[in-house]
Amino acid sequence: MDKKHRFTLHVNMDDFIPATDEEKSYIVQMRPSTTFFKDGVKRLCRNKVALVSLIVVAIITLSAILIPAFWPYSYDQQLGVRPGKPVDASFNNLAPFEYGKTELKRLEEGEKVFPHVFGTDSAGRDYFIRVVYGTRISLAVGFFASLIVLIIGMTVGSIAGYCGGKVDLIIMRIVDIIYSLPDTLMVILLATVLKVSIGDKLDGTPLAKIGSNIISLFIVFAVLYWVSMARLIRGQILSLREQEYVLAAQVTGAKGRWIITRHLVPNCMSVIFISTALQIPNAIFTESFLSYLGLGVHRALAQPLRRRSARRVRPEAQRLRKEEAACLYLKYRISIPPFSPTRARSRPSTACPSSLTRARCSASSANPAPANP
Repeated sequence: MDKKHRFTLHVNMDDFIPATDEEKSYIVQMRPSTTFFKDGVKRLCRNKVALVSLIVVAIITLSAILIPAFWPYSYDQQLGVRPGKPVDASFNNLAPFEYGKTELKRLEEGEKVFPHVFGTDSAGRDYFIRVVYGTRISLAVGFFASLIVLIIGMTVGSIAGYCGGKVDLIIMRIVDIIYSLPDTLMVILLATVLKVSIGDKLDGTPLAKIGSNIISLFIVFAVLYWVSMARLIRGQILSLREQEYVLAAQVTGAKGRWIITRHLVPNCMSVIFISTALQIPNAIFTESFLSYLGLGVHRALAQPLRRRSARRVRPEAQRLRKEEAACLYLKYRISIPPFSPTRARSRPSTACPSSLTRARCSASSANPAPANP
């Protein structure tokens, strides 16, 4: 405005000249259209901490799936036990990147030996591959348990939030009852009961490979851990169902199922993702302490193999041990435990079967031990 006409009441017509395209593009900045998924990916890429965490989780998951395919040691392989050869105890309790005596000889001969990254346990089994298998089991349990909780909690919470009234009242009272139960006690009780009830019914079915303990663990999550997810989704839908687009969908004749799946649940995705991600470590922790109590994942698969290997490698020592125990019991009524973990059911005979044991029996009869006072 001109300084001479600063206090005038006349309208300056130059202010109403149409703006050019350059002025419009400078003032009006239109954001390009995008979808909910693309917008979420952009926000994730901007958050460096979340992006690094996602990469670490992806690497751990892929490692648990792919490493057992090419790792030279198996889950139940006892490195010091070989059929027809003496047991090499140097493989037991190795430190990381240490080798047993057999492997040291192979290294001196010029052969290549793959190192034990985490060492070995007391039975001579590679720690790293066992950790990888444990990671696979924990991730599988955490993922599938969270998926079960997501399906049940999202369904129940959506119905309670959209219907309201008596339906919401009944569902929320059931949720309150489940919330009032002690989690740890109910988890142990349900896991014990389900382990006994469905243990023998899975024989001969495809579910027998999974095991009754894992299935009972999934049932425990399906019964107890969906209530927090249902409450969160119910609260979100209670606020979203009052929006104008929901009213417009109802006026056009859309059914409740269509409104929930097309309008309400997609707008709750942020809460659903966060709650599901937090449920995975909770499921892994529950599986860990139930396994510690003997109600979760089965014990190490190599334990039966270890007993079979011991019986196969040292059958002669096992037989002589039983014969010595029988002779000592007949002479002095001294009972010693046999070599095998399973006790012999048959009663020991009066005759010493082998020549070695017969010589020991005759020596013991010639030089009897002094009687205990």
